[in-house]
Amino acid sequence: MVNDTVAQAVGLCSFLLGISTFYQKEDKKLKVVMLLLNVNHLIHFLLLGSITSAIGALISALRTCTAMYTKSWWAAGLFVALAVGSGVGFAQHWHQLLPLVGSIIGTYSIFKLNGIALRVGFLLGAACWLTNNLIIGSIGGSLMEISVIGMNLFTIFRLYQGKAKCKITT
Repeated sequence: MVNDTVAQAVGLCSFLLGISTFYQKEDKKLKVVMLLLNVNHLIHFLLLGSITSAIGALISALRTCTAMYTKSWWAAGLFVALAVGSGVGFAQHWHQLLPLVGSIIGTYSIFKLNGIALRVGFLLGAACWLTNNLIIGSIGGSLMEISVIGMNLFTIFRLYQGKAKCKITT
């Protein structure tokens, strides 16, 4: 078994990637950095021994990569079905469903939303992941989700300000 310090160090890398991800104003850049974050988070959760969290991160990585190329309802539905199936197959306690619910919210958001709405969806998913990370003892993951919530709120504000300026000048 891997030392808990190594697992937490990988989680701190997720924290840094999370800050970088949700600071992005361009949706394409956000998705690229998010893919790196999801892969790092997958490793972190495996090291912590949290299988449903790792599955949620894997689904998130696959869906983020797919969403770079398509906005298809069919593709989104496939990832939602994977999350539901994983929950049924692997979750033994209610709290183990949280990362999968977060993945489902993120899936809908990344496939079907953009701009401010995309980031609001990510806020809801982050709440699920934050609760999960606190329960399983992920220090870096918890710090990341708290930061993600803050960065998303800040980016939403910046995007909203940009829209307000456009409305005034046109």
